[in-house]
Amino acid sequence: METHSSPRRNASHTRERLLNAAFEEVYHSGFRGSDLNTILAKAGVTKGALYHHFDGKDALGHAIVENVIAKITQDKWLAPLDDVDDPIDALIGILDSTGTSEAEVNGGCPLNNLAQEMSPLDERFRLRLSEIFTNWIGGVTDALRLGQVNGKVRRDIDPRETATFFVASYEGYISLAKTGQDARVLRSGIRQLRVYLEGLRAPIKTA
Repeated sequence: METHSSPRRNASHTRERLLNAAFEEVYHSGFRGSDLNTILAKAGVTKGALYHHFDGKDALGHAIVENVIAKITQDKWLAPLDDVDDPIDALIGILDSTGTSEAEVNGGCPLNNLAQEMSPLDERFRLRLSEIFTNWIGGVTDALRLGQVNGKVRRDIDPRETATFFVASYEGYISLAKTGQDARVLRSGIRQLRVYLEGLRAPIKTA
């Protein structure tokens, strides 16, 4: 039986600290602008501990995408849509949970930030980031398709095209707000996307 301070548990905690510290550094400075020594200081670990878990900075960056950013997308978007009866209500709820504080708006979306920075430069990054977008769009697509079956979503829409438009619009507003350092842009975008989602509801059947 493992104790609380077992080597395996300690190693897991060290890896988690590294990932969290690296994510924060990359979020604020970009991947190319991030500094390993700063990450190690934030995590409170040695360089030896880093290389015990990761081959180097690139491997750490890939792990951020797979373990941190993918989980953010899963928790915010995919879990609330899983087998939901009314995807319109669920999507509006997710929109309403989007942070519009100065720090959140100025920081932008971590997924999109890395995609814009690294996709043209590193194929391994691009493939990992593309997979998250694909899964995100797929989750919205599946929810809309189930909503059509449940009579909650209009039958005349194409679920995948609609999901792609929705995700692209959401990310676009976040990018515009970040570039302009203006939360009003994101709040306006959320309002417009709510209107768009409302327009996807199936007509109410009358007797």
